[in-house]
Amino acid sequence: MAQDGPVEHGYPHLETVRAAVTALYKRLSYDTVQTFSTSVLPADVAFADTDDLHLGAQRVARELVRHYRLPDARMIVGFREMTHAANVELAAGPEYFIELNDRFRTHRRDIGAALAHEVMHVYLHRLDLSFPGTRDNEILTDTATTYLGAGWLLLDAYREDAASSQKLGYLTPEEFGYVLAKRALVFGEDPSIWFTSPQAYEAYTRGMAKARSDEQQPPLTAAGWAGRRRYARDRRHAQAHHTGPASGSAAGSAGSKVPYSFMPDGASDGHGPLRVSFPCPTCHQRIRVPVKGRVRARCGLCRTVLECDT
Repeated sequence: MAQDGPVEHGYPHLETVRAAVTALYKRLSYDTVQTFSTSVLPADVAFADTDDLHLGAQRVARELVRHYRLPDARMIVGFREMTHAANVELAAGPEYFIELNDRFRTHRRDIGAALAHEVMHVYLHRLDLSFPGTRDNEILTDTATTYLGAGWLLLDAYREDAASSQKLGYLTPEEFGYVLAKRALVFGEDPSIWFTSPQAYEAYTRGMAKARSDEQQPPLTAAGWAGRRRYARDRRHAQAHHTGPASGSAAGSAGSKVPYSFMPDGASDGHGPLRVSFPCPTCHQRIRVPVKGRVRARCGLCRTVLECDT
């Protein structure tokens, strides 16, 4: 929890975030992800200053348990002085003890955000889905919370002005906005109408621009002129040196990092038909298609249909 200190911005965890989205689809399946098409609604986690602190926290926790479909899990919420925003004891269940920072006694509107992250820890624990290392595992938790419909609360808890600041979670505001935008593009949902923080809205707008840029990378037909020109140059280089795998950056892009790479199609002598590999703009699973012009591909993981010009 960043409180009255500097808030990190930008996309320093982007690769881990993308890996987390891929891991969700792999572990849950497309059909299960689709069951989270509706986000947690503001009215379901609203917390007025007149509400009883403990009863209200329990009510919000139960709503998040319902949203994540953990019917046999019971959250027992307490408050204590601590450095982090919250903590959950990941035991065998069905009871889980969640501790919230004492600060939430007087900042009750953000209790839902803190609980959304902690209950997701329980959800991922039951799925046996984790990343190695505390940092990456927390990024996975933030990403899963957001992609599965409760993370808009975490972004809305971000507030910053000249005198003070607050941010919950490990993702930057822009990264929260990016994952929210990825979700919005899949489900046709506009979470911005729920934001009470103007800074959250700005971060979501920047994240949406980043998410849309994923859909505009070659060999997708929506790629811009500069990307298409660079891709054509890299393709010519790969075809001229068609003796083994060649990354896009090594194929004439002057060292620039590109998301695609060329390789022969499984021939042991390195002379099979050329294919291009690139990340799905929805789930970031890598897709391989023939280099032969216009191709329609379907991601086997998230079922997105992609129009390509290879």
